[in-house]
This record gives sequence, C-alpha cells and structure tokens, in this order.
Amino acid sequence: MKIKIPIIILMFLSIANTRCGYYSFSGSTLPSHLGTIAIPIFENRTTEFGVPEDLTEALITKFTEDNSLKVVDRGSADSIIEGSIVNVREQAGAYTSQEQVKEIRIYIRIQAKFEDVKKNKVMWEEEITQWGTYNPDLPLAQEGSSRQDAIREALEKISTDIFNKTIAGW
Repeated sequence: MKIKIPIIILMFLSIANTRCGYYSFSGSTLPSHLGTIAIPIFENRTTEFGVPEDLTEALITKFTEDNSLKVVDRGSADSIIEGSIVNVREQAGAYTSQEQVKEIRIYIRIQAKFEDVKKNKVMWEEEITQWGTYNPDLPLAQEGSSRQDAIREALEKISTDIFNKTIAGW
C-alpha cells in the first residue's frame, strides 16, 4: 500500500502538469509569424533638426530591450514601423501669478503605421500627438530647463505609444 500512494501522486502530478499550458508575462498579442521588425528613420515634414532620428532611436531601444520583435533591416523584416514627423509646435503651458510664462510645452504630432510585411497588411495606422515641458527659468544645465528636454520627453511618450500599439494594442 505504501508503494501505490507515491505512484498515484506521481501520476496525478504528471497529468496536472500536462494540463498547465505555457503562459507569457510579456503581454504580446503578436501573430506567431512575426519575429522581426524594421524601423527606418521617420520622414521629417518639419524644420526641426534631429527629431526623426531621435524618435527612431527611441523606438529601436524599446524594441531591443523588450525583445518581442528582433530589430533588423528592411529587407529581412517580417514587419515594419514607418512614419513621419508632421508638426512640432511650442505653446505656453503654465503662468505665474504675475502672468509670466512658467512652463512651455512642446507638442509633437506624428503619423505612423505598423505593417505585417509577410501578409502585406497594415495592422494599425494612426496620428499620435504627445507633449513635453520645460521651464525657461531653470538653470541651463538642470533637467527640464531646455527645449531639447521637452522634445525628448514628448518623443519618449510617442515611442511608448507606438510600442504599446504594436505589441499589445490589437
């Protein structure tokens, strides 16, 4: 009788183990045939220098860190993210009680699309606008004191939006 109990327990555990499937915590809902992605430099329809390159770099970093899609060149990619910087504008965001500008917002608007190259199908296409802020009264070396800091913040938000739409958004 003592021998049968461990055998029964082992059988139960092996049956229970086959019932448990693989579970991923990545949150990715990508089709299984998509394993690679190309992210060419975004087109620039503005006079802002460096914004397309900075956005492209931020996207490549996000996908490389996540590793759900391997970043490759366009010729060997299963999917692609393409887009253009449409508009960069500056606007006062907050004022002091003396009606002096305390915070300036930089709004960046882009158009982007994610395409399944293997099936020649656009998975999503969207216009995205995000913003970043800077305080012109801060010392120049301090974080958040320059226009470039605000642009970087807006591009980080945009790259996060694009990444989320691509990996888990459909």
